[in-house]
Amino acid sequence: MSDDESRIDKQRMRRSFERAAATYDHVAVLQRTVAQRMAERLQFVKFTPSLLLDAGCGTGYARGLLRDRYPAARLVELDIALGMLRAARRAQPWWRKLLPGAGGAYVCGDLDALPLRSACVDMVWSNLALQWCNDLDATFAGVRRILAPNGLFMFSTLGPDTLRELRQAFGAVDGYTHVSRFLDMHDIGDALAHAGFAEPVMDMEHFTLTYGDVAGLMRDLKALGAHNATQGRRHGLAGKTAWQRMEAAYEQLRRDGKLPATYEVVYGHAWAPASLPDGRQVVQMPLSRKRREG
Repeated sequence: MSDDESRIDKQRMRRSFERAAATYDHVAVLQRTVAQRMAERLQFVKFTPSLLLDAGCGTGYARGLLRDRYPAARLVELDIALGMLRAARRAQPWWRKLLPGAGGAYVCGDLDALPLRSACVDMVWSNLALQWCNDLDATFAGVRRILAPNGLFMFSTLGPDTLRELRQAFGAVDGYTHVSRFLDMHDIGDALAHAGFAEPVMDMEHFTLTYGDVAGLMRDLKALGAHNATQGRRHGLAGKTAWQRMEAAYEQLRRDGKLPATYEVVYGHAWAPASLPDGRQVVQMPLSRKRREG
């Protein structure tokens, strides 16, 4: 697969997630599980942010986990799909919407080009969203830009074993890309270091979801908005014969009466250095002094 073929068509991706906003929570079992795993890891990190960003927030599931951990922090939720942001806002407790600032903020934007000013957040959290980025080096550089010095970047993404069964089954049918290309954990760690992050920590685990048939897997992927959005995808519907061949190939992988769907989840966290990317230092001014001088 060439680099051009594996690139994500962002317009198609955005449309898919827009349509999936109403169904996402019904099938996002893996996404919720991984978010909980990430929140558990925060117990071992001695850090208290004042302002944090949920980059790729979806329908806002992580909000409760982050507020439980950092009740005094202000939360900004960002997603490329406006429909997801609207669902996240609807899920807010009613009383938070009445208090100025308590409901947080919502930003419609792309992780590949974060629309926030430099050094403005103390922590960036991103759960299973980075796999939709086309240039991880540029994305990590953008995350470092918006992080204040000594800020924390914590994320999860998908590794190359993800949906390996589906990729194998489609490989028996044609040469189009049917599953996104996912980066290896070590390449992700190298990208963190290249972007100037300090003390990167990486680990990985596999999850296997099971289905009665291929149609069930495809319905879940559609409900999540996780359509094939690569540039090398087939532009048009596959014929009935092609689908039957794919299903027959997948059936060869049936175990204990179920069809497996593997997900390789990569976890990582790293720290922004004590200075901005251009070498400038940021001095945090006490709030009382800000008020006097404002």
